[in-house]
Amino acid sequence: MWRTAESPRITVADFFEAGRVSLRLDWEANPEAAVGREITEVSLNRPGLALAGFVRYFAHRRIQVLGLAEMTYLGSLPVPERIARLQTLAHVPAVVMSRGRRLPSYVRQALLPLRVPVIRTHLVTGHFMNAATVLMQNMTNPRIRVAGTMVEINGVGVLLEGEPGIGKSEIALALIKRGHSLVADDTTILTRDSTGAIHGSAVPITREHMEIRGLGIIHVPGLFGVASMREGMRLDLIIRMQKSPAGDDAIDRTGLDTQFRDVLGVDIPLITVPVAAGRDLTNVVEVAALNQRMKQMGHDAARELDEKLKVALARKD
Repeated sequence: MWRTAESPRITVADFFEAGRVSLRLDWEANPEAAVGREITEVSLNRPGLALAGFVRYFAHRRIQVLGLAEMTYLGSLPVPERIARLQTLAHVPAVVMSRGRRLPSYVRQALLPLRVPVIRTHLVTGHFMNAATVLMQNMTNPRIRVAGTMVEINGVGVLLEGEPGIGKSEIALALIKRGHSLVADDTTILTRDSTGAIHGSAVPITREHMEIRGLGIIHVPGLFGVASMREGMRLDLIIRMQKSPAGDDAIDRTGLDTQFRDVLGVDIPLITVPVAAGRDLTNVVEVAALNQRMKQMGHDAARELDEKLKVALARKD
């Protein structure tokens, strides 16, 4: 079942946890105020003009970054005026001190009563702002949660969908044993990035686990090694598995009738694979992924054969 797309809402606490390692973050003051404090604009801001007294267009909905220029300017002001200028930060989501700086006493005196979360990063100001902006864009990209199992087959991201019990997890398990990787079992989160690509990932609480009917829950990397899991993967192909009655001619047998599924505004190739007793669907899925890779490289076997047939028929005429 495909649900309505959503744009996640993030808090300062979410941002801190997501960037703790990559952005080298530490709490400097008021960490308890970060819970539930929402970030409504993903860009960051250096409040130079606001600290100088011009607040008409102050971007107060953004995280504010105090770098060397801001701290040097504040240090040049008389102490009472420094504190007054810092009052402009009363309603911002959070303040970040770059270059690993600790809060000067006058900044602490101004910000602690305002309950503004203050974070310290060991990155230089420019590097932090670039990396933090990318992180927040990734956290707020449009996404959708779908029922389906996603696997990586030789660099091709494949989403298997179909009614419950049709065999998606069993096919994924067989593919893992052949050296391919699991991205998500049963439920997959699809996200559109800034380039327009769709990426799939697992629900955090179920990541690395699979449910196999009759067997129960298994831990994939524990059984097959860390290479059997992918944290995320670009979505290249959707395979819809459906039971097909005998003699059904509705299934495309040539590959010329290309279908697509609109995923967050991006067309993803879709193929329908009939499920029948005794059919080795693991091989079919694996070959479908490899065939999709060939198409991405500019080789479409069905269309190439079609062109050859047209040329041969034209010669006979």
